[in-house]
Amino acid sequence: MSDFDSRAREWDKEQRHLDRSQAIASELMKAIPVKAGMGALEYGAGTGMLSFLLKDRFTEITMMDSSREMVNVTQEKIQFTAAKNMKAIFIDLEKEDFKGEFDIIYNQMTMHHVSNIELILGKFHSMLSKDGYLAIADLYKEDGSFHVDKKVPHNGFDMEELSSLLKKHGFKDIAHKQCYILNKTIAAGELRDYPIFLMTAVK
Repeated sequence: MSDFDSRAREWDKEQRHLDRSQAIASELMKAIPVKAGMGALEYGAGTGMLSFLLKDRFTEITMMDSSREMVNVTQEKIQFTAAKNMKAIFIDLEKEDFKGEFDIIYNQMTMHHVSNIELILGKFHSMLSKDGYLAIADLYKEDGSFHVDKKVPHNGFDMEELSSLLKKHGFKDIAHKQCYILNKTIAAGELRDYPIFLMTAVK
């Protein structure tokens, strides 16, 4: 069982997760000109917290995750809320392909867990409709203390480096801004601030 599988049932109970998702949802709506009829994909959706905040903005939302238990929790939430425009799917996009076209792909705090960033950015580009939008919310480059208890592929991101990768894979109109500051207690009880960016781009 993965770390995310074991945490799935408790994820939505943490207020910090909701606060972060609300801030990102608000900034995403300011950054992307959402129009009627748009379909969305949330990559690394977890329990779908961000997408449930956005469910009335899109005609259809697909929530994708590689944690089976996270997907199970999301499916239960869809049934409980009778959200007919939402669906959750279990897939590891780093290992499998997915056929589908979306007007926007977004994610929060997911990309630093992705080993092959370029592979995923290429897949995002191919899955977006013409002039579709990509929105990435994640940590700015940090010293590794955010995940001090475990190793992750990326300790946040440098804005110039990530922008260059997006351009390399065909994206344009790249913009970014700070959208939230996450407070987290790390080793020895120290409270640290970790700023989160929102980067947007157009296919």
